[in-house]
Amino acid sequence: MKITCGVDWAEAHHDVALVDEGGVVIARARIDTGATGFSNLLALIGEHGGSIQDTPVALETDKNLLVVALSEAGFTVYPINPRAVARYRERHGQAGGKSDPGDAAVLAHILRTDQHMHRALPVVSEQGRAVKVLARQHQEAIWALHQAISRLRSALLEFYPQALQAFPNLKHRAALTVLAAAPTPAAASKLTRARVVALLKKSGRGNHPALVEQILADLRAPALRQPARVEDAYGHAVAGLIGTVVALQQAVDNLETEMGREFDTHPQAPILRSVPGLGPILAARVLGEIGDDPERFTEPGNLRAYAGTAPVTIASGRSHYVKARKVRNKRLGDACHWWAFAMLTKSAGARAHYDRRRAAGDHHNAALRNLANKLLGRLWWCLANNQSWDDQGAWPHHITTPETTAA
Repeated sequence: MKITCGVDWAEAHHDVALVDEGGVVIARARIDTGATGFSNLLALIGEHGGSIQDTPVALETDKNLLVVALSEAGFTVYPINPRAVARYRERHGQAGGKSDPGDAAVLAHILRTDQHMHRALPVVSEQGRAVKVLARQHQEAIWALHQAISRLRSALLEFYPQALQAFPNLKHRAALTVLAAAPTPAAASKLTRARVVALLKKSGRGNHPALVEQILADLRAPALRQPARVEDAYGHAVAGLIGTVVALQQAVDNLETEMGREFDTHPQAPILRSVPGLGPILAARVLGEIGDDPERFTEPGNLRAYAGTAPVTIASGRSHYVKARKVRNKRLGDACHWWAFAMLTKSAGARAHYDRRRAAGDHHNAALRNLANKLLGRLWWCLANNQSWDDQGAWPHHITTPETTAA
């Protein structure tokens, strides 16, 4: 007897349901999130005639420890989009009720009736998963860094606008070093030239007399002031934010170094690095999101849909229109956007394609999305055939002239 398993996961426990071929829920259980719970799940499946090879498991996630344990044990795991689960739930009842055990049963029923309509978790290598973790965390750290810098700028505007006059770019090490020593207008008024010279040397800027005078003039420029106690409170906030920015900068650098080391030793790295416009960071992000499972994308259209570069057609009656795809891997879509943008100066064929789309009426982002759609098709071919990128092969109809070569 074939059974299907649904697991509604949570932080403290997981609810499990087993359903037979006739749609009868033959077992329910609540297991813990550790090794004991996983052992109990294996025992429950075995007690009801299931096996690792013949019992598919559905969850609403693809990245927690239970998913890793199930995959390593040999189960076929199906990560189901929560939006899809919500629609399936309505098939089993119209009252709007919801429970964790009920959702586990819904997940099991999805595989019983529509397993062929859903994709199993791709079989990505351990190194491929490591690249994905590092690439995503590197991007997250950059986002957090930009947010911290924005908070720092906002705080300075409220009591210390002279600092922004002296240092328009708060990401620079010199700006953070000097402002850490003078986080308030009162502290800036006590700065000496020798102290500023020492701070600039510490930040790697060296001894630049004109720069020192400009910084002192900007920081000491007449301006409106907050009351002394309020200004002092803002100073403590600025000092804390500067420490956060410095820590995040170090985290970004460390993650980038480790990501590069992990990516460079991956078997597919030479292919991705041969692509114009894909530097070490974008290439690692693309590999992390695509993965290295050769069976994941059987044709280029699958990859294009996953990245969101392929459009969606809406047709009903006499209504027919094409729009950009919203349900997609946004991280891969973002990487492809910047890849296409970089290709404008790296490939004459890519530039000609972009210009044709613009001439046809596409706005900038739409033209880049169409270009990315073309690029992904070629990248799929390169990965499927283990071939490096050939720009002439990517744009066979583009005629190279002295003018385009010079461009």
